[in-house]
Amino acid sequence: MCGIVGYIGEKEALPIIINGLKRLEYRGYDSAGVSLIDGKSKIYKCKGRVADLETHIQNKDKSGKIGIGHTRWATHGEPNDINAHPHMSGNGHFIIIHNGIIENYARLKKRLQDSGYHFKSETDTEVLANLIEYIYLKGKVDAEVAIRLALTKVIGAYGLVVICTNEPDQLIAARKGSPMVIGIGNNEYLIASDATPIVEHTNSVIYLHDDDIAVIKKGELTLKTIRNEILTPQIQTIDLDIGDIEKNNFKHFMLKEIFEQPRSILDTFRGRITNDFTEIHLGGLFDVLPQLIKAKRIIIIGCGTSWHAGLVGEYLIEEFARIPVEVEYASEFRYRNPIICKDDVVIAVSQSGETADTLAAIRQAKKNGVLVLGICNVVGSSIPRETDAGVYTHAGPEIGVASTKAFTAQVTVLTMVALLIGKEKKILDEEKFTGLVNELINVPEKIEKILKQNDKFKTIAGLYKDAMNFIYLGRGYLFPVALEGALKLKEISYIHAEGYPAAEMKQGPIALIDENMPVVVIATKDNSYDKIVTNIQEVKARKGIVIAVVSQGDTVIKDLADHILEVPETNVILAPLLTVVPLQLLSYHIAVMRGCNVDQPRNLAKSVTVE
Repeated sequence: MCGIVGYIGEKEALPIIINGLKRLEYRGYDSAGVSLIDGKSKIYKCKGRVADLETHIQNKDKSGKIGIGHTRWATHGEPNDINAHPHMSGNGHFIIIHNGIIENYARLKKRLQDSGYHFKSETDTEVLANLIEYIYLKGKVDAEVAIRLALTKVIGAYGLVVICTNEPDQLIAARKGSPMVIGIGNNEYLIASDATPIVEHTNSVIYLHDDDIAVIKKGELTLKTIRNEILTPQIQTIDLDIGDIEKNNFKHFMLKEIFEQPRSILDTFRGRITNDFTEIHLGGLFDVLPQLIKAKRIIIIGCGTSWHAGLVGEYLIEEFARIPVEVEYASEFRYRNPIICKDDVVIAVSQSGETADTLAAIRQAKKNGVLVLGICNVVGSSIPRETDAGVYTHAGPEIGVASTKAFTAQVTVLTMVALLIGKEKKILDEEKFTGLVNELINVPEKIEKILKQNDKFKTIAGLYKDAMNFIYLGRGYLFPVALEGALKLKEISYIHAEGYPAAEMKQGPIALIDENMPVVVIATKDNSYDKIVTNIQEVKARKGIVIAVVSQGDTVIKDLADHILEVPETNVILAPLLTVVPLQLLSYHIAVMRGCNVDQPRNLAKSVTVE
């Protein structure tokens, strides 16, 4: 979850590293640090954000054309100056930055303490630095060998970059379970946790695989395995524009990404739907489509917002493909010894493609010999590499920690998958299929209309920014939207919020309702409309405040609710794509008015690469 940047080349390293850390700060912002090599090694680090680091080093020696930097999301040890990365080994021979968790660090630490090592920090990373040094000195080997041997002793996940102060002309990077990408520039190399710090320097990259080690010198890169097997680097071209990772004229990345949803949804179905709306082509599923159609059960796995998208997918696939679907938290799936049959298909949903629990669940499913598909936003990430087939969303980079456009892009892909299977199984006739596809095509334009109401949503947000609790209610396709709306609010505003199926309100949550409780009800026209009107009346009877998301022109709920958020009419199966947008904006404005950092909410990180 931490962010890593490394540079080796002809330029001064610090400006490149600092700028890269700012691009990666969504991965963690508890502390930050850099190490620079210019004849001698220098380490500067402090608690806080990258801006705090810049202030900290203002009057320090900043020279060096080789360097590494780190922005931390704390796992072992509280956020403070001492636990910040980089870490130096006890005798000063190695400097390391690390993303991941060393699970057997306590046992390794005890052995090193028995050998005379003392530790300054509470981190597992300092243990790894000292382990490398111990092998280096004891075995009288070079730095690369010491690192490879040390990593054979490690249980856990890591993405790391190491400097050996006795061999200061190189950086050594390694990966297992945590993403690492190397950018190849003009007589320079950049190393990062993802491509965002690299794109302004080069679009040629190498994605490291598990157990890969890269030894990088000026103008020279050697790639090998932890077992010392030489590899041929596979150079790829990244399709990422620098404008995609800038705020442009928006105050926050989150707001920019909410407003990008018409484009990101369009980009996700663009080229995959024929002009006459009669066909959906998902090239990534072409070879496995027969297995998908014949599946006896589909298991969708994900975490957080991706799990909510999977819940929408459950409704879609069961309705149109008539295949039983189970939606599992990846973390629970991997630990509860699930029953997986040979005719099952597993679909993993992830924005980053690096979510640790989802990756572990994929590996477990593959051991059972079933078809595993991926729905992912990041080209070259681990999930697309480890699944049998899949579909990329085309949401573009999502920098805000609270996911917005990734959710709607994932739901768009799941909608296309459900419609495609339904058509192939002849459950959907041509007329209904074409009509639903035509409705999907119109979604971006309808979201544009919703976004024009932003000022209205902001006004309503101002009325309830000081509320202590919110309840979100929805039925059918809109129940997952209630969950997602509640998650967005709690993530960025720190207001306690819970989502429920509307009918379940009477099973307990109704006890919480009073004149201070805002209840957000997602209530567009569908076959349960009359039922949810009754739920609204039940809330009002107990003096609750009702904020209702309704279809444009609704007159019934308008007379009952305290506030209405209107969305254009659409088919019920596409309602999640529209109704989630007002909830995203409501959460955003409440958080801003409360003085919260909406792009980097406390305790959270964008890519959960540790368990």
